[in-house]
Amino acid sequence: MREFHYDFLKEKRWDKDVLGYIGLIHEYKGKQQLYLRQKPMELTRLVEIAKIQSTESSNAIEGIVTTNQRFKQLMQEKTAPRNRNEQEIMGYRAVLDMIHESFEYMPVSANVILQLHKKLYSLFPTSFGGAFKSTSNEIDEILKDGSVIVRFKPLEPFETPEAVQRLCEEYNGIISSGEVDPLVVIPTFIHDFLCIHPFNDGNGRMSRLLTTFLLYKNGYVVGKYISLEKKIHDNKYDYYDALRSSSLNWHEGKNDDTAFTKYLLGVILSAYRDFEERLEIVFDKRSAIDMVKEVFNVKFGKVTKSDIMELCPSLGRSTVEKALRDLISVGHISKHGNGPATFYTLKS
Repeated sequence: MREFHYDFLKEKRWDKDVLGYIGLIHEYKGKQQLYLRQKPMELTRLVEIAKIQSTESSNAIEGIVTTNQRFKQLMQEKTAPRNRNEQEIMGYRAVLDMIHESFEYMPVSANVILQLHKKLYSLFPTSFGGAFKSTSNEIDEILKDGSVIVRFKPLEPFETPEAVQRLCEEYNGIISSGEVDPLVVIPTFIHDFLCIHPFNDGNGRMSRLLTTFLLYKNGYVVGKYISLEKKIHDNKYDYYDALRSSSLNWHEGKNDDTAFTKYLLGVILSAYRDFEERLEIVFDKRSAIDMVKEVFNVKFGKVTKSDIMELCPSLGRSTVEKALRDLISVGHISKHGNGPATFYTLKS
């Protein structure tokens, strides 16, 4: 069976890209802690937006979707799930809520991973959640043309419980030693988790939930305010490419997971940058029209009403709509399309 020893991370030499990501993330983490001490009301809105986007995006990566209206009703708890997709969507939201509220009291252990998986499937009438896989599985990849290929063959069911236990032990050992930056340990753990593929279903979503969980455990709480899952969804083919190259020779313990580490660090850094960008808009006390105008200065190309409401969580829909009309009337922006397809651009 594949062995797990994380001591190699103490000696590994990282390239300048990885070191650059780590340095910038540490810098942004310090800035975020200053923002959080101020406890602005706007942060509450950012948390809810991030939860919604994380739930929608992480499920969408796996093809688990529902209509926009049904999704909105589910998130507002105005309806009950009608089918398996909606049960899985609500299960993801429940696990995310659990991580947000209780991560400090949850150890990194095989038992906690099983409990999170059980929660993920808690709305199923006959739930198979909370148990390691009982049959062999494989990691498929959906290509851009829609075709599916087998990318990786994970561990067998009989190997899985011990592998997850060892994975958690190695993680806890290297983190407690303080000799390796958690920012390189976390991607290594997540990549190994995906290669083990310990469940019959839900492995991808669990990996993203565990990413958020481990980041929180180590003080990196940006995922609470900016959806990491949405960023992965928006760049999912890069995600698959990083997984593919990092898993070569994994069974022999000779793989190099630098590509996956680099990818995940890029996602985290991008989230921190988005967090600071949004806070710069909402912290600066200015009029609604000036806040909306600033969105066009920081977001290039097409801008939708949803983009503006996400970046300006303190503004209501009617306020945003009035600001857009005013900016159009003075010739600052242009409107394109109608209905749900409407977007706006800055006039040159």
